[in-house]
Amino acid sequence: MTTARANSCEVAVIGAGPYGLSVAAHLDHAGMSTRVFGEPMGFWRRNMPKGMMLRSPWRGTHISSPNRAHSLDVYASAHNVDDAKLLPLEHFVDYGAWFQRRAVPQLDRRAVTEIDATGNGFRLNLAGGENVTAGCVVIATGLRNQEYRPDVFSGLPAALVSHACDHDDLGIFRGKHVAVIGRGQSACESAALLAESGARAEIISRGDIHWLAHLTDGNSTKPALWWLREALAAPSAVGPFPLSWLAEFPGIAWRLPTKLRDEFTQRCLKAGAAGWLKPRFGDVTINPGRTISRARAASRRIELELDNGVRTFDHVLLGTGYRVDIGRLGLLSRALLDKIDCVDGSPVLGTGFVSSVPGLHFVGSYAVRSYGPLLRFIAGAPFTAGAVTRTILAGSAMHGAGKTVRAGGDSFGTAATNPAPPR
Repeated sequence: MTTARANSCEVAVIGAGPYGLSVAAHLDHAGMSTRVFGEPMGFWRRNMPKGMMLRSPWRGTHISSPNRAHSLDVYASAHNVDDAKLLPLEHFVDYGAWFQRRAVPQLDRRAVTEIDATGNGFRLNLAGGENVTAGCVVIATGLRNQEYRPDVFSGLPAALVSHACDHDDLGIFRGKHVAVIGRGQSACESAALLAESGARAEIISRGDIHWLAHLTDGNSTKPALWWLREALAAPSAVGPFPLSWLAEFPGIAWRLPTKLRDEFTQRCLKAGAAGWLKPRFGDVTINPGRTISRARAASRRIELELDNGVRTFDHVLLGTGYRVDIGRLGLLSRALLDKIDCVDGSPVLGTGFVSSVPGLHFVGSYAVRSYGPLLRFIAGAPFTAGAVTRTILAGSAMHGAGKTVRAGGDSFGTAATNPAPPR
């Protein structure tokens, strides 16, 4: 990637996970002077536990590159990774690093400490004191600082209560009695990994676990009904049929009335766990239908007051998911944050994922409120990369930059080929 000056660029991408790398690869292919900041696959590497398997189907797990030059298929073929089985976390992290070396080689690993608006763009303060200016900024920091911690656990020490994203190895709880709060994929997979690591794992949840039967292990015996579900399934498997097919088209979801889009997104992101986890629950205790009214430290352990009595554990692991609030990012200056139109912490986004501040784009989970549930998953990266690139190129052309567009085709799933939102 090239830069107009050492401390200036047309586009700065903040984050080097699947979305940041996808957007950067497409911008670079289109000839934009782009700088990318962050640790490659940093959140996946540091905030997800060893032994985790990706819930997304293979066809919905490609980091997006122009003309599919760096697809998961290409990586798997070169590294003898079996595409018929579930993809382990370590393979996906390695795939992301491989993608970065080839498609985004000039990644800057320095942290961005603050972003502020200037008269004609943005100023980025970097760790170490350097400043960089950019005409546009794409925020692609994934779920950084977005974890949800219920109020009942406020003020308790990390030794007693932690979130699932606080750990890259659940083996530290061997021999411990751990309460896992939640019933979604994160909670259920964490419980399975805890049990397999030698801990006593107990899931405490408000309702029963909803097992997603269409997400089964490739080695499982498949009944006739499974084959019918597979034939009807949307490529990315986000949400129940037939809503899963609407989820494949973020451009259409963006056009829906706000209330309808919110209801649709909520249904598609309803808490559930992949069916391939269920056979691993032999040593996991499930305690559904519970509410927690109080949590307190008690002699180096934690005491939970449930609706059916008091229970004591060595540790509580919160598998309570994430709630987007860009105010918790810790990147945006107060002045810039005040200019961004938000609903419940999520930025309101227009064409090409641009916020109410021209030139400031938010992708990934920050875009779910505006573009629908696919943006919570890797499968949304192809559509996002194309839409952001087209919008930034259009803005550049309007300002007389005269860029020649080199559009890189990427046709993984229907999401990648959606029409751009209306300008």
